[in-house]
Amino acid sequence: MKKLSDSEIQNQLKSLPNWEFHQNSLQINLTFKNFNECMTVVNKIAIESESLNHHPEWTNSYNTLFIKLTTHDVKGISLLDFKLAKSIVRITEEIAGV
Repeated sequence: MKKLSDSEIQNQLKSLPNWEFHQNSLQINLTFKNFNECMTVVNKIAIESESLNHHPEWTNSYNTLFIKLTTHDVKGISLLDFKLAKSIVRITEEIAGV
């Protein structure tokens, strides 16, 4: 696994609407209809994260979820972060249409 360059990150971000590269991490804020929908998404992301052995930093407040991805082993962003981010997009679209 290698750390991606800024240009590689910007190129990958083109396929991830609403995600940002900020403070050496991929970040997104998501808003759901209610707490239950938010927690359903969180639980699905947790299962996916465990299968990839790559875990997000996140915070939740009622119907909002803030997610931050980085690969600590490379001290930056790797393709694994993008793989998980794409899974998160798929999960949120399936459950909440976000």
